[in-house]
Amino acid sequence: MPSSPWSFATVTDLTKALTTKQVSAFELAQDAIGRIERYDGEVNAVCVRDFDRALQSARTADQALARGEQQPLLGIPMTVKESFNVAGLPTTWGFVDQKDFVAEHDALAIERVKAAGGVILGKTNVPVALADWQSYNEIYGTTNNPFDLSRTPGGSSGGSSAALAAGYGALSLGSDIGGSLRVPAFHCGVYAHKPTFALCPARGHTPPGLPPLPSNRDLSVIGPMARSAADLALLLDVIAGPDPTFDGIAYRLDLPPARHTALKDYRVLLLDQHPLLPTGKAVGGALETLAANLAKAGVSVTRSSPLLPDLTETTRVYMRMLLSFLAAGFAPDLYAGAQAMAAGLDAKDDSLAAERLRGIVLSHRDWVIADSRRTGLRAQWHALFKSFDAVICPVMPTPAYVQDHHEPQEERRIDIDGQSHPYVDQLVWPGIATLPGLPSTAIPLGLADGLPVGVQIVGPWLEDRTPLKLAELIEREFGGFTPPPLFAD
Repeated sequence: MPSSPWSFATVTDLTKALTTKQVSAFELAQDAIGRIERYDGEVNAVCVRDFDRALQSARTADQALARGEQQPLLGIPMTVKESFNVAGLPTTWGFVDQKDFVAEHDALAIERVKAAGGVILGKTNVPVALADWQSYNEIYGTTNNPFDLSRTPGGSSGGSSAALAAGYGALSLGSDIGGSLRVPAFHCGVYAHKPTFALCPARGHTPPGLPPLPSNRDLSVIGPMARSAADLALLLDVIAGPDPTFDGIAYRLDLPPARHTALKDYRVLLLDQHPLLPTGKAVGGALETLAANLAKAGVSVTRSSPLLPDLTETTRVYMRMLLSFLAAGFAPDLYAGAQAMAAGLDAKDDSLAAERLRGIVLSHRDWVIADSRRTGLRAQWHALFKSFDAVICPVMPTPAYVQDHHEPQEERRIDIDGQSHPYVDQLVWPGIATLPGLPSTAIPLGLADGLPVGVQIVGPWLEDRTPLKLAELIEREFGGFTPPPLFAD
């Protein structure tokens, strides 16, 4: 069963094929379902299948197409992260005690996807509590990287990135608080966009059993994943905009256009090193190649600037605020243990592990102080983006690593060019955009020893279209997604 011409096609290509009757929505859904049935025993990306309803949605899309209707996603097959409520399907977040929870209503983002004509094939696998860069749990098992089945696809949207890389639909939805959109995109060679904080309402992206109320969880966002930059922008436009639950009025946010439409007009600050964690040779090499290519294309590429906020301070504040937020859901015994450990910390211990531990037991007073520091850093980013249009930097220090499910995560290690480093310290790169709430687009740059490498493009607050356009221009000029050889046929 060779792949069809549509298995790795973009939404633009699929929409054109649908409107010119080269293919039907039903055939596209069948094609994607066939690939899942053929390959997913090895990848294990789609943990909840919804094929019957997907085929019915595809039939409905074909009827709408026949009437000449137009919607952004009409007839497009896609997946969504398991953590989104989809009416009639389980939402577990990997918690075994929630394996029988079934959502009664769609998340708002799912409502918008369906209204735009999207055909949802099923839900993709996640780590427990969405709290890892590997995607495994006792309910659904382990998701593997389509480029090397022994390695992580990333997390927590790892099922979504693996599904895209394997050709299971053209789009997916994910979420991000510690790189959970960008890291899996990086590890699987696809695209993802972490929107500006609160741009996309997260109602219904809710832990099982909790009411799906409108809220913006600190630092956390939902966002699009795809195999092309233009498709990211298309799906972002579908899910973005305020939640009408607040005032009963549905309206859209009018985002500013991209600052430039030509590659040569962009002013880029390129970072390849972080003061608290080295960058591996594979990622550093990809950045150097990109820098040279951008310079040849006429882009203004700068390698350092006094305007850049202090990355060490950024990381320390981020670690504290992230763990303070996550610890709100800790079981009482786990929290009590963290309190005891934090009380025993040496005041001179400035390791990131110590910062995370202090974050778990952060008082409200200290959280307010940290939030004030975040406000100051946001102001510095605002000043920086008067001189630059984007910051390009790593997502993670190395390509995908062999899966390691040892608990607790703080005891895991990551190898960077032969040197061992704390696994959780990899938060340093995702955190530079997460802490100030800035938009960031993850893009692939090719393969290193058979594994994907890429970067993230960080843009100004609410100027999501700028990093998205730059990503599109880079893709057009230098190439983008490459199908994994194991699943390319």
